Amino acid sequence: MERIETDVVIVGGGATGAGVLRDCALRGFSAVLVEKDDLAAGTSGRNHGLLHSGGRYAVKDTEAAAECIAENRILKRIASHCVEETGGLFVSLPEDDPGYPDKLLAGCKKAGIPAKRIGTSEALRIEPNLNGDIRFAVKVPDATIDPFRLCAANVMDAMGRGGRCLTHCEVSGFLVEGARVAGVRAWDRRGGRDIEIRARVTVNASGIHGLKLCRTAGIELPMYPSKGSMVIIDYRVGNVVINRCRPASDGDIIVPGDTVSLIGTTSKKIPYEDIENLTVDDDEIEVLLADGEKLIPNVSKTRVLRAYCGVRPLVGAFGPADGREISRGIVLIDHAERDGMAGLVTITGGKLTTYRLMAQYATDLVAKKLQVEAPCTTSTQPLPGSELKIPEKKAVKGFSGVPRSVVGATHFRHGDEVKRILSDDPDSYGLVCECEMVTTGEVDYTIKNQLVTDIIDLRRRTRLGMGPCQGALCAYRAAGILNETAGVSGENAIGMLKGFMEERWKGIKPVLWGDALREMEFSHWIYAGLFGLADEPAPPKSAEEPTFDLIRLEKVEDE
Repeated sequence: MERIETDVVIVGGGATGAGVLRDCALRGFSAVLVEKDDLAAGTSGRNHGLLHSGGRYAVKDTEAAAECIAENRILKRIASHCVEETGGLFVSLPEDDPGYPDKLLAGCKKAGIPAKRIGTSEALRIEPNLNGDIRFAVKVPDATIDPFRLCAANVMDAMGRGGRCLTHCEVSGFLVEGARVAGVRAWDRRGGRDIEIRARVTVNASGIHGLKLCRTAGIELPMYPSKGSMVIIDYRVGNVVINRCRPASDGDIIVPGDTVSLIGTTSKKIPYEDIENLTVDDDEIEVLLADGEKLIPNVSKTRVLRAYCGVRPLVGAFGPADGREISRGIVLIDHAERDGMAGLVTITGGKLTTYRLMAQYATDLVAKKLQVEAPCTTSTQPLPGSELKIPEKKAVKGFSGVPRSVVGATHFRHGDEVKRILSDDPDSYGLVCECEMVTTGEVDYTIKNQLVTDIIDLRRRTRLGMGPCQGALCAYRAAGILNETAGVSGENAIGMLKGFMEERWKGIKPVLWGDALREMEFSHWIYAGLFGLADEPAPPKSAEEPTFDLIRLEKVEDE
């Protein structure tokens, strides 16, 4: 068993946990983050990627709206390479409450959100694909944010300052000594070893899993899982965030994200027992496409790439209710005060947009418990990739001979880190993924610097396999690179390839019709027929998860 001693141990590698690790490192605390899967593999990576202006909360929750606009401004400064400043519109349709835009504008004014009513012609000029029947439009400073880049940048910065991150290590419980939590016990799923981490303060940032984890210390933390489902369509149907100007409901937002667009979201209360086996229901897809159609006509006739869902970690401190009724506010719990259990802090609730503020609140409490005066600096310290803010034109000029599109895509994803990724050596800019313009240099960089251990991790760092072909033409190349440069054996590389296809299958299956079905038939032919992958054993990592049954596809075709 490996034993580690540290000031702080953080459970959960989502945005909040990553933010706490970075905040601790910046304040000079020794800290270790433990994540059972990969960074942003849970709720942080399963949302619509909206950097809220606060407009969606302005009418109902002014405090949350004010938090959003403040953090919106901060993240545009410190994490610019993770943010695309698309802008946003709230639009009213003929059947919507004509009084709601005035309520929205009043709420935005109260929260400090720079919202402005514009004419329909101006709205259509900003977004030409918008429904021409809109009655009102309000312009807000919404943007989009990539949660995978954000988490990775926080962790990389923390590690550069002495922080430690253990991915694919699952915490089995707290170390309880009398009335104090003294750390955690964990199991290294890849290394096959037990780890005991003793810490002066333990931060529970495990989101919806906090209920089960707290029970290992005899603490009840009521949580009410609310499932949110989304669909991805295969190109950008718009370049700004489109919100329906009405009280929050299903299918009321379309968000552009890199090369695709996303329609979100639903809200369904689910039993806690179901959080590990989430599925997207047919009626959710129908609602999302039907309501998306009302915002941008013909969007339901575009090719749907995949569907996915996540679980909002709503805390019962505000009382059980429907998923949209429970507060989305930040919840910070000092378990010494609430439960008489010293050494344990829970941070949950909130939104991706407010992750930094949540981390600040949690780390302020950690500093208090450590009796150290160390102010938070995360609102002014830029993340790696956003330190120099090199304009794309200048970045392109620095790589003579390298295709402009390749430099642009790499710069878009990694900001000023592009100089560490590309060079004029053709080996650095050979394409691995044509859909997302991912190069061999980018793959090599993430393997060496961003805790990439398999193809699924690589997808989250680079967007490899997230474009229109969904990995059909790049996954096997990535497996080859991991085999050739990362010390992965041929047998394990094949297992990783099968694990990656299984992961893609889970999201594709709910939308398997039309072009998506034809593309899956093509992938099936490549991987099951040409490569013989159907005869390979299940990969070790995914053995406990639903499998991508390559033979079963034939049954799907018959239905």
